[in-house]
Order: sequence, then C-alpha cells, then structure tokens
Amino acid sequence: MTETKPRRSGGRAARQEARSQKDESIKPYLERKLKPVEVIDEAGLAQIEDNAEIILSEVGIAFQEFPSALDLWRDAGADIDGDIVRFPKGLCRKIITDFAPASYIQQGRSLNRSVMIGGDATVFAPNYGSPFVTDLDSGRRYATLQDFQNVVKLTYQLPHLHHSGGTVVEPVDIPVNKRHLDMIYAHLRYSDKPLMGSVTAPIRAQDSIELCRIAFGGSLDDRTVLTSLINASSPLRWDATMLGAATVYARNNQACIMSPFILAGAMSPVTVAGLAAQALAEALSGMAYCQLVRKGAPVIFGTFASSMSMATGAPTFGTPEGAMATYVMAALARRLGVPFRSGGQLTSSKTPDAQAAYESAATLLPTMQAGVNFVLHAAGWLEGGLSLSYEKLIMDADQLGMMGVYASGVDMSENGQAMSALRTNPHGQHFLGNSHTLQNFEHAFYRSTIADNNSFEQWSEEGSPDAARRANSIWKQMLNDYEAPKIDEAVDEEMLEYIAIRKDSEPDEIG
Repeated sequence: MTETKPRRSGGRAARQEARSQKDESIKPYLERKLKPVEVIDEAGLAQIEDNAEIILSEVGIAFQEFPSALDLWRDAGADIDGDIVRFPKGLCRKIITDFAPASYIQQGRSLNRSVMIGGDATVFAPNYGSPFVTDLDSGRRYATLQDFQNVVKLTYQLPHLHHSGGTVVEPVDIPVNKRHLDMIYAHLRYSDKPLMGSVTAPIRAQDSIELCRIAFGGSLDDRTVLTSLINASSPLRWDATMLGAATVYARNNQACIMSPFILAGAMSPVTVAGLAAQALAEALSGMAYCQLVRKGAPVIFGTFASSMSMATGAPTFGTPEGAMATYVMAALARRLGVPFRSGGQLTSSKTPDAQAAYESAATLLPTMQAGVNFVLHAAGWLEGGLSLSYEKLIMDADQLGMMGVYASGVDMSENGQAMSALRTNPHGQHFLGNSHTLQNFEHAFYRSTIADNNSFEQWSEEGSPDAARRANSIWKQMLNDYEAPKIDEAVDEEMLEYIAIRKDSEPDEIG
C-alpha cells in the first residue's frame, strides 16, 4: 500500500496542531483533579437504587432468544419465566461488586497509547455508528470505507482523542456481513490507539478478537485490547445479537460497555429519576451477566440518555434533563464501583453551526463535571448521530483539548502560585516582561487550533473564514500529511490473509 508522501504543513492552524501533537505533556488519557458535581443527595441515590431493585425483582429484564443466558441466571438463583428474568434483590449488585474490576487498562497497539478506564481517568473516543458523512465540499452522503479510513487517520493524529473508537461511520459500500473485517483492520493498520470491536453478530465479535490476536502478537487472555459497545434494547430488554457479542467478549476477557439506550418519554419514563432507575436496572443485569460468563471480565456501566420532543417525537440534545441524567447515573456508577460511559458532544443540528456548538457544549461540560470515564461520540457527531461531519470532528477535538486543561484544576505548585512574579513586578507595570511570564508563556494558556483571535482587518484579508471553513482546511492538510504508524509486515500480511479467508467463506449480504 502506497502512503502519501509527507510534506510541509501550511497555515497557522496546521502549525499549531503540529505543535500540540509534539507536546510531551499530552497524555494518553485525562486524569481528572476536579471533584465530580453531585446533583442529588445520598438519600435520593439510595431511593433510585431501591427502585431499580424493585424493577429487577418484580418487573424483570428480558434476555431475548438466548437460552444459555437464561441457564446461567437460573443457576445463579434468578427466577426464569419464558425470556423474562427476575432477580432476587441485591443479586446483580453482589455479583458485580464481588467480581467486576473498578478500573482496567485497555492496551493500544503501541503500549504508550494504552488507556486507563475507571477511577479519575477520562477517555475520549470519536463518533460511532453514523451511516452518513458530510463536509463543506461534498455535502451529506452515505459513508464509504474511504471515509471510515479517513476518520481513523484523523483520529490517530488528533492528540485529544485518546481512543480510535469503533464504527466511526458505517461504510455502506462494503457488504454488511464483511464490513466489520475492513473496519477492524483500518483501526489496527492506520492507528495504534485502542479500539472497539464489532457487536453486530457473535461471529463478528470473534473476528474482532482474532484480528487483535494477530496484531497484538498472541493470547489476549491476560490483557484487554477491546472495549466494545453492547446496547440494551430499552425498555428492559437485551436482545440475542447484543448478548451474543457480549458473551464472546466477556469469555475472552475483553471489555463490554453494557449500555441502556434511552430517549426519555419513548424508551423510559419522562422523569430523570424514573429514567435513572430503569437504566440502572438494565445496566446491573447486563454487567452481572458478563460476570456469570467470566468472573472478572471488564465492564463499563453505560448509558445513552437524552430527551425527545413531545410534539414531534424527534430526539433532542444538550437539554438540562439530559445533563441531569448524566450527573445522576455517574453518581450511581461510583456507588457501584465500576467505570461509567456517557456524554459526548451531541447535537440535532444538520451543520456545524451555532446550534451544534451550543448543544455540544451543553453535553460536554456535564460530561466532564459528572466524572465520566469513557466518552463515546466525543467528536464529529451531527444530525442526532445520523451523520459525521469532518469539520465538526476537528472543531470538537479542539474543545476536548480545552477539557484537558479544565480537568487538571488549579495549579497550586510554587510556579502556579506565581509569588516570584508578584514580588518582583513593579507597581503599575504589565507582566509581559516578567521572568515568570517568560518562563511560562509558551504553555500558559490553551491554544485553540480553530478560534480566530486576529483583528477584523486581518480576518477579512484571509477571506473571512468561519470556524467550519478553518476546520475544513485543517482536516484536508492532516490527511495530506498523514503517516501510518509502524506495523510488522508479517503481522499485516497475516491480518490480510485472515480477512481474505473470512470474506471467501460466505456470500455477500446486502444490508
């Protein structure tokens, strides 16, 4: 495969991006120093937990068309009625607290890219699952494998996206039963950041594991290299497809995000407390199931919770109710002692405009303040998740860099207190020439790759570009300058051989 020959980056924004990538202070994940914001007291959280236990014991959770799961639950002491599982109060919680790890390391193909998931760590992963892509040049269109590869390459180069993600877009030009092979290969070949596996069928989950065994050079039994998204079919149901994928991953010691997918009013009650009780019950049953498959299998308490327009039924994002749900669910996850997934930069807007910015900011800030550990859809999301925007991917990644500074809190070191500057600076004289300023100016403040801080005249001379147009130039330059991470040729050949054999083993399915 011929790579594009690298050439000199051009433009102020591109040079800023290059500097940020070379900054050795950038870490593979955020370590938050700010304490999480609490919006509900202990009594309220305990009440929601009690309500979740009532749902589990009296209403039950459907484990649909997956007899082996029912057998495991029957052996664990649950009551089975058809597909419905009812759990003795406290059973799911005890299984989780006895066996599920409070945090874990997900390895990257390069070890220095490995991330911690849980505790005070936050990991940002890009958009997931969109069938469309959009950019200022070509507009909205169905995503292709080329788009998928482009997003992986961009994410690899963006320092504040810690994780390569999974189905960053859906490459509809590849048969539905084979595209997962190309997607996993793209993550492993064009990036060395951690990745997510396929969940659309158990065999596709197994393919994800086998390709990772090749790329990571041997058994995965004692390490976790995949963190994959398992969505509940809310309300109160796990379907056979998701359970099958979760079973494969848990059996192989790979992490599962057991994530209720809720639009309040349609998939749960309209209230935050009602939504939280339902989501907690669903997540408890899913995480506990993974422990029945394999004790100690890494799990994440996931939730995707947003509101909807009660007039049209359309999902809405950036609402205060969605923020409150994130705060409450994060607190419940901390009480349970497992990592938590939620948040992102979500919007219903069809273009990277003011609505997109406002709604994304109103989702991202609660994500940080709640202490979310794994943030899916952290960059690129548009149109309620139907589209990935190339420009918004770049704009969102810039905001993630700001969140890294925000999460670090106030520097109270000797240098941070700046008493030497205050002692030596003459009255009424600016600090620009002070030795403390000169020692700190290069890294004193976050430097946005997108924001324009020049004069009106200079901005006009440059063509009056808005933020999206500046982002458009940046992503094009990044793809032009992209250089793939190193990979052993024998490993690459083995992955390609595995993919060829698997593709030849079954006819194409058109989805």
